[in-house]
Amino acid sequence: MVDLTEEERAAITATMKRVALLMDEIGWATPLAELTEAQVRALIEEAVEGFREAMSDIARAQTPEVPF
Repeated sequence: MVDLTEEERAAITATMKRVALLMDEIGWATPLAELTEAQVRALIEEAVEGFREAMSDIARAQTPEVPF
């Protein structure tokens, strides 16, 4: 089991919201085995990009502003 930081947990929560929007388009009742390759790829890309963006936003918010 991976010990996630508080920031990583927050990023995962933000990512879940993005993935959920895509699942709304695909259809929640669609079995995983019936997803097309494009749908699986889209879900993975959305998850990765969402996590990266959320971590970037968190890091930016925690970085002190340069005073000049």
